[in-house]
Amino acid sequence: MQFIYPAFLFALLSLAIPVLVHLFNFRRYQKVYFSNVQFLKEVNEQQSSRRNLRERLILASRLLALTFLVLAFARPYLPNQNTITPGVQQAISIFVDNSYSMQTLSPEGSLLDEAKRRAKEIAAAYSINDRFQLLTQDFEGKHQRLLNRQEFNDAVDAVNIGPQSRTLQQIVLRQQSLLQNRPGGLSSAYIISDFQREATGTSATKADSGFRVNLVPLRANVLPNVAVDSVWLIGAVHRPNETEKLVVKLHNYAAEDAKGIPLKLLINGTQKALGSFDIKARGNRQDTLTFSGLQAGWQQAKIELQDNPVIFDNDFYFTFNVKAGMPVLLVNGGQPNKYLQAAFGADPFFTPVNSNEGSVNYAGLNTFPLVVLSDIKSIATGLAQQLRAYVAKGGTLAVFPAADADLSSYRALLQPAGAAYPEKLVTENIRVNTLNTQNTLFKSVFEDVPRNPDLPLVQKYYQLSSATQTSSESLMELPGRQPFWAGYRSGNGKIYVSAVPLQEDFSNLPRHALLLPILYRMALVSGHDQPLFYTIGHDAAIEAPPVQMSEKQVLKLVKGTQTLIPDARQQEGNTLLYLADQVQQPGNYQLKKQDSVVAVIAFNNNRMESDLTYLDKSALDKLLPAKSAVLQPGKGSMQGLIADTNFGLQLWKLCIILTLIFIAAEIALVRFYRVNKQLVSGS
Repeated sequence: MQFIYPAFLFALLSLAIPVLVHLFNFRRYQKVYFSNVQFLKEVNEQQSSRRNLRERLILASRLLALTFLVLAFARPYLPNQNTITPGVQQAISIFVDNSYSMQTLSPEGSLLDEAKRRAKEIAAAYSINDRFQLLTQDFEGKHQRLLNRQEFNDAVDAVNIGPQSRTLQQIVLRQQSLLQNRPGGLSSAYIISDFQREATGTSATKADSGFRVNLVPLRANVLPNVAVDSVWLIGAVHRPNETEKLVVKLHNYAAEDAKGIPLKLLINGTQKALGSFDIKARGNRQDTLTFSGLQAGWQQAKIELQDNPVIFDNDFYFTFNVKAGMPVLLVNGGQPNKYLQAAFGADPFFTPVNSNEGSVNYAGLNTFPLVVLSDIKSIATGLAQQLRAYVAKGGTLAVFPAADADLSSYRALLQPAGAAYPEKLVTENIRVNTLNTQNTLFKSVFEDVPRNPDLPLVQKYYQLSSATQTSSESLMELPGRQPFWAGYRSGNGKIYVSAVPLQEDFSNLPRHALLLPILYRMALVSGHDQPLFYTIGHDAAIEAPPVQMSEKQVLKLVKGTQTLIPDARQQEGNTLLYLADQVQQPGNYQLKKQDSVVAVIAFNNNRMESDLTYLDKSALDKLLPAKSAVLQPGKGSMQGLIADTNFGLQLWKLCIILTLIFIAAEIALVRFYRVNKQLVSGS
């Protein structure tokens, strides 16, 4: 047996007090007059014997009561393998889960309220001199310092629901990093959470030897839940007043079928589509919503579900840009190519800009999603260098060689970029025999793919090299798998190389029906493609369109009255935004440069919180590192449970009970044990 506060054992010296009282308890005797003293000696002998026994029992009761009272203050315990050293200041890290799932109700109220109460009970189980760290899903800097008990309780009261969701391994490493950097003393960690299966993770948690983690699982009511997991638009580019198709992925996280879940699509505050869906238990469903009537500009969209009582994942936000028009740069060798001019001039959506090879504005290249080279005999070194940089930053380059091309200059442009280049001129009457309809350029071009399509006829062509740094994406091929028109990934952009010029003495491609849709698709799928949405806490860098900034100009994200200033960096033709943990609420945020809107970016909550499936004790035991435990207080307090964990079997309650028993024994002896009762008999 050991003691938490052994200094109290000095109070055992107080046992001398009842002994002294017993030895020097001189009573004043009362005179009793007897008419007959014949039996006086016999009476005195009887009373003296009874009195001695009574006083010794009372003395023993007092000594034992005082002894167990002193032991109770000394806190005796029987140690176990997890017993800590008493009297040494400890640092205790307590994690309070404040993710969205903690809004779920339990028999004790909301899970977050119960977690706060448990955190305070844990703090109350330790000494007033111990120090505490509060940690939440937010991983805020203010939660890195150690607090006294009162400061800790105040910090717990201030915890609110947040959008972040961390795995068990991330939480343990965070607690360990603070506690193990603390010099001296003892440390322990507690994690109070509902321990959702998806959010917690299923891999075993790793921690340094000697670091003990205690899990405190909270149990919520079992609730059904349906959420939108993701959305995507079928069309890559969006034009005014065109019909759009949106695919919505729904997920039923409950063990029962969901029927008649209402859903509606809002764009810029206007309802565009409405539906009602049935989803199998634990199943997914994808449905397509069709809408139209969009005007040019950024579209702020939202999917709304009606799915009570779990409502934190009922809204799903996304954004996209409807372009009013698209400029295309046509670089020629002196005269504009009539076929390219006619192709892009046929649709008012495109704005073709012709430029001579010697007068290209290099500074403005990034404003064109597509640059087309045609009929240039020799490509200058400076132009080649600028075009490679343009492609590396995300631009799209289409190359149609000239009839009398300087092949070495084309090689100098294309080979460093990893694209095929024309090696030699071949005169041969053949037909293109393969059309790669799986290429992204042909997506949505054909309603029904013809079995025997009419493909271009070729009289002569340039044989393209096969040695490239990147894999090619064929558009059309000649017999023998010789590339006729192919695309190559280079940096963040693409290069499309044709084996023939746009001249009718080489092939009938200039007048072929496939030329116009391929050129259109090259332009439409080129340029910056911003994701429809981002997930709060998951995306380190946010992509935005290229923005020219000065030292006095900053980008800011605005949503209502909330304004955030991200760290903006220019990289490879894009603007990357680093937000850390600034975004805390889902929604559509306007990215502004001064007062102009550069883009609109959507943020959604992490859908891992939507799966309200929890890990039981056996599953948690498998995740725990060594010397860790799962604590289940039930409806009782954490204080006694932690005391038993830290100090083994606590005996102070037994000491208090024994103290009261012996005090009661003393009272009974004083009250009921009489020494002056005599049995009177007559002769």
